[in-house]
Amino acid sequence: MNRTIVGIDVGTTKICTLVAEVHDTGKVNILGVGLTPSKGLDKGVVVNIDEAVNAIATSVEKAERLSGYRIGTAYVGIAGRHISSLNSRGVVAISRPDHEITRTDVARAVEAAQAIAIPTQREVIHVIPRAYIVDGHEGIRDPVGMAGYRLEVETHIVTGEVMAIQNLIKSVERAGVGIDDLVLQPLASGAAVLTEEDKNRGVVLVDIGGGTTDIAIFIGGGIWHTVVLPIGGAHFTNDLVYVLHTPHNTAEYLKLKYGSASPTETIPEELDGIDTDTFSPGERQQVSRQLLNEILLSRAEQLIEMIGAEIRRSGYEGLLPAGIVLTGGSAQLPGLEELTRDLLGMPVRIGVPGNLTGLAEAIDSPPYATGVGLVRWGLRHGLTTTSGHPISEQSQGNWKQTYDRFKMWLREFLP
Repeated sequence: MNRTIVGIDVGTTKICTLVAEVHDTGKVNILGVGLTPSKGLDKGVVVNIDEAVNAIATSVEKAERLSGYRIGTAYVGIAGRHISSLNSRGVVAISRPDHEITRTDVARAVEAAQAIAIPTQREVIHVIPRAYIVDGHEGIRDPVGMAGYRLEVETHIVTGEVMAIQNLIKSVERAGVGIDDLVLQPLASGAAVLTEEDKNRGVVLVDIGGGTTDIAIFIGGGIWHTVVLPIGGAHFTNDLVYVLHTPHNTAEYLKLKYGSASPTETIPEELDGIDTDTFSPGERQQVSRQLLNEILLSRAEQLIEMIGAEIRRSGYEGLLPAGIVLTGGSAQLPGLEELTRDLLGMPVRIGVPGNLTGLAEAIDSPPYATGVGLVRWGLRHGLTTTSGHPISEQSQGNWKQTYDRFKMWLREFLP
């Protein structure tokens, strides 16, 4: 059965809306892509709702135009420095007289795992069962139908600050889109670029975005550790701005065009100089390409050290034979893959979304891992409903969403 699922990646540097037709086999046919620069967010957190609403609405409108679908609801990615996680275990006795485990027993065990003290300013985003234990027998993936007296479940619980979550929800809904589910961005990215074999063997997913770096550790097919580091690609660019005394747009261009994090790359003297803008209008300067790469290398080494420290802190350092999978826009920095491999001594590869058709060529690269993953998350965890309808079939409710969006756009241009 085919369904239409929409994912909205609300990032620090870009908003990406994907409209996709998905099949139960896992095939994803990309119908529309809406990409726009992000505004009103800092390190994944909404800091200006009006600007965030405008950016989300623009991205949604672009995706609608390209796909021919009116977007009603979407799976929305969430990240940011306010995210934290912990592991918890729940235990229940089997209720049936014949001791057969039912889905009700599983739900009770998961609910018991949630019975932990969480500060009032925080809210649970995910409770993800990792593994089950029946009468002391560990490593059970699905206990339903088994017999036993005692059921335990190991869960991974992800929480975030209530205000940060509510501001994101409010921004999306004011843009005229309902929310099917909020999904932690590294979980979404993992759904796009990791295989089941990766997750079973043990792997670290590192999603390097514009404002943050999201880390998720998978072992035995389940999620064991997540964390969000407050460093991303924007920090690389800002370093260039401060050291090279060049405008932000110019620094971003230099990073993308000439940048490298390779410690062994030596630039010939005749190719070392780059003619660029300065902060003074009309003035030009010569920037050393060698210095440019040294700045990027320094920041890359700091980020990799933080990733390594987080892997060690998790306690799972020796359980990750599949190594590290880098994804996200900043994972494309030349030399970063090799540098990570050398500094951490682990296998490293770049994760790219696969098994896509339609407009696949436009998004088969690391920056779109979260967007594609949100669609795959909806296919695997969502209900059998659609997030969008062809514009020619839109309902009165969808016309109201269009009208609400029009009012929002009108406010942008009126004093």
